[in-house]
Amino acid sequence: MISLIGLIGALALLIYLTIRGMNLLIAAPLTAIIVALTGGLSLFPVEETQTSANFIQSYMAGFSGFIASWFFMFLLGALFGKLMEDSGSADSIAQWIVSKTGVKNASFAVIAVCAILTYGGVSVFVVAFSAYSIALSLFKQANLPRRFIPAVMAFGSVTFTMTSAGSPEIQNWIPIKYLGTSPYAGWEVSLVVAVLMAVFGYFWLQRMLNKAIANGEVFEARDNDPVISAKTLPHPIIAAIPILTVLTVTFLGHHAFAQFALVLALLSGCIAAWLLNARFFTNLSNTIGAGTAGSLLAIGNTAAVVGFGAVAKVSPAFTIAVNHLTAIPGNELIGAAIAVTVIAALTGSSSGGQSIALPVLAPHYLDAGVDPEALHRVIAISSGALDSLPHNGYVVTTIRSICGETHKAAYGPMAALTVVVPVVGTIVAVMLLSLIHISEPTRLLSIS
Repeated sequence: MISLIGLIGALALLIYLTIRGMNLLIAAPLTAIIVALTGGLSLFPVEETQTSANFIQSYMAGFSGFIASWFFMFLLGALFGKLMEDSGSADSIAQWIVSKTGVKNASFAVIAVCAILTYGGVSVFVVAFSAYSIALSLFKQANLPRRFIPAVMAFGSVTFTMTSAGSPEIQNWIPIKYLGTSPYAGWEVSLVVAVLMAVFGYFWLQRMLNKAIANGEVFEARDNDPVISAKTLPHPIIAAIPILTVLTVTFLGHHAFAQFALVLALLSGCIAAWLLNARFFTNLSNTIGAGTAGSLLAIGNTAAVVGFGAVAKVSPAFTIAVNHLTAIPGNELIGAAIAVTVIAALTGSSSGGQSIALPVLAPHYLDAGVDPEALHRVIAISSGALDSLPHNGYVVTTIRSICGETHKAAYGPMAALTVVVPVVGTIVAVMLLSLIHISEPTRLLSIS
């Protein structure tokens, strides 16, 4: 019981400290210590019990493991975004979009860019790096409050695209291993839910933007912002080639190299951005330096939160919580959605929530006769709801490291679009799939 109170209290404290703006490299391990102490874990490895879980080894395993898996993608993603920004390619693409859609549709354009990149196979972390410069340029031209940029990018990346049928993102692929399904499982319901989330979220976003503008909010420039001037910019087609390069290489190499195809894709995109726009760079060395520094800050903040999740996972309370959540009685799809959503919230990771819950959920529900395709889609969609709490690695990276905002200013709109909207989508998916699951046996009986 003490362990459970400690886990919940530590998570609440981490969220509070994150919103208050405390450095995550301090806040995450500090709150993880609380989890360890209340869970009876030793702080340091003890010679007699070196195989037992302890704070130092568990935290650093999560921290270093994340960096080992994602370092090159963060580094190349940040470099790619900076190359696109400093070469003027982002401004060129933004001005082309404005010429076709109008300045008033800037938020829609950013959502579309992020959705295309995400559904094209680019990791959501990298999408944030790649799309920020375009989003910044569009918001500046439209004079929209920049605190909405994180929410707009996240909405296009981690909601109706990330967990939809056919998405190459890991959140749509993890269930395949446990359920024997395909990435297109439950595509009919997925399509309905994706359209619902996209439409509902977009209109809610527009309402929030209009309210902010009515209150006098405008775009506030900063000293380190790139300047849109009368200087010559790359042609929009040339400016778009590096992005198309990333999408193409990702698509061609995804099956052969899995997530490592993205490393090759981003490297190819960086080379293309450099070669095609070499004459537009004023100081390439500074560009590379800024991109590198940005990537280190981003991956450090994210890894700090992953370390907290690693300590939480070895605490006794986490095991108790998982066992209770995966044994919820009643409608199996509702139980699965609640279990995955809560576990994703505890770990601050949608993929983490799936990976922990599925080994237990899959055999239990499959033996109970639950349609694996329905289970796949519910688990995928629900994993993208409460994972976007303030301490989530993607949320922290996007708000702080990439956009330079504070949680106090930017998290409200992001919570509306990446927590509330996916929760609504999950409810609709469960209702539709439950109706289908009920109607099919009825139809079979009438046929017989």
